[in-house]
Amino acid sequence: MNILDKVIAAISPAAALKRERARCGLRLFQKFQNSGYDEGGASYSKNALKGWNASSRSPQEDIDRNLHTLRQRSRSLMMSAPIAVSAIKTSRTNIVGVGLKARPMIDREVLGISESEAKAWNKKTQREFELWAKSKHCDSTKINNFYEIQQIACISWLMNGDAAVLIKYNEKEFAFMPYSLRIHLIESDKICSPYSSGGYVNLQQTNPENGNRIYNGVEIDKNGAVAAYYICNTYPNSSLQAEKKWIRVEAFGKRTGFPNVLMIFESERAEQYRGVPYLAPVIEALKQLTRYSEAEIMAAVINGFFTVFVITEKSTSEMPFTGFEEDSAKNSSDGSNYGMGPGMINVLAPGEDVKMADPSHPNENFDAFTTAYTKYIGAALEIPSELLLKQFGQSYSASKAALEEAWKAFRMKRAWLVDDLCQPVYEIWLVEAIAKGRIRAPGFFLDPAIREAWCRCAWNGPSQGMLDPLKEVEAAAKRVELGISTRENEAMEMNSSSFDDNAEQLRREARKMGKINALLNPVQKAEKNEKEQENGEDRSKRDNCCR
Repeated sequence: MNILDKVIAAISPAAALKRERARCGLRLFQKFQNSGYDEGGASYSKNALKGWNASSRSPQEDIDRNLHTLRQRSRSLMMSAPIAVSAIKTSRTNIVGVGLKARPMIDREVLGISESEAKAWNKKTQREFELWAKSKHCDSTKINNFYEIQQIACISWLMNGDAAVLIKYNEKEFAFMPYSLRIHLIESDKICSPYSSGGYVNLQQTNPENGNRIYNGVEIDKNGAVAAYYICNTYPNSSLQAEKKWIRVEAFGKRTGFPNVLMIFESERAEQYRGVPYLAPVIEALKQLTRYSEAEIMAAVINGFFTVFVITEKSTSEMPFTGFEEDSAKNSSDGSNYGMGPGMINVLAPGEDVKMADPSHPNENFDAFTTAYTKYIGAALEIPSELLLKQFGQSYSASKAALEEAWKAFRMKRAWLVDDLCQPVYEIWLVEAIAKGRIRAPGFFLDPAIREAWCRCAWNGPSQGMLDPLKEVEAAAKRVELGISTRENEAMEMNSSSFDDNAEQLRREARKMGKINALLNPVQKAEKNEKEQENGEDRSKRDNCCR
């Protein structure tokens, strides 16, 4: 009860009771009104949440409006922040490594062919694809082969939020390159709305010919499907080329339905057409950690200098302390200069004192703080701090758990890259190979189900790695023994190899070792007999000497 209620209660208790009854009823009403999340995260009355006015709109307004700034800051961190570089390159190395290798695995049951025929077709197709993929002529810029393009595309995707690959054809064929398919990797900045500079002028534009909306360079039809991409001939915020032109490229070919542009990004929301940089949630944290590290390093550098401050009542323009013994000897005639050296004795004038600079650095808590802060950053990026800092100082179980948790994210991102880049490129290449007669695939162009059976392909990449190889191999053998895994899967997980190739190689090696053993056995037997004879002669000599 407040003061007014107490006064009323003293004069008229019945009136005070009526007021208190009404107040309790109002509280009860408010309690039922503020139900569910109103009492928690949606409350505007709690002190911790009063000033939190969160606002979220469409993916285009939340993502595209801020995408230019996020890209620039992500690139800046990639060029200056060690933790950011480690996050992106660690992901690249584990997702792609030296490149994801194609391993055709056609569905022979659907195609109605024997196992030996399917195996022969898979090997031939793999060799043909390697002929194209290992050549720099697969790149329209003639700089990288397909496996190097995968690495660059992965880094570009993580750093910029998305990457784009243009499908092109070069009709001029070389004797050593029978395929005309070319791919051109571009950074996401070039896909932007027409007449934009830096970011973009308007969040939404309209194609005057068909009325389709254009969001950040992506044209969307009335059903929300991607219709075309607008590609600038240079970077929109670049000053190297004054005249900028945009080309409208349809997303899919009208006759074939094959993609003309492959957009590589990880969707976070429905109806999202552009990707978000991998470092976007931790940009502020990475920048603050970088500033703190730089400040500590600078403090340690300053602490490395032997700095002395002379406190004096004289004019500040005078410099009584000149340095070491050699310098002071030259300027000590007037008795106002002081030096430092072995056995030096300096007499300070009245009113003078010497103070050593001691910034108390480096900070003893620097390592503990940065490690703890890195854990939060790693949790947001799905990379444990052990892998982010390349420090496995904990127990085997803890390090193994951290590696397993990181590989869940790596496998998911690898699946994104395969679905958005590798598999579409393989299928487009396979169409050309079959059309040119270099690979035979009956019914490929007649039935979509048969075409899908011919296009089945697995992509092998870097393996997870082993902290204790003996334990890992024993566990793999146990899984195969229990039937919960296969030798093919274990070979792929252990070192990204093929069980069939391994078995064939082991068979050849066994046959070769058998021949070698057959040749070596007579020689070994002769050497053994000769050695035994020598040992027998030595024993007889010793026996004779003893007698």
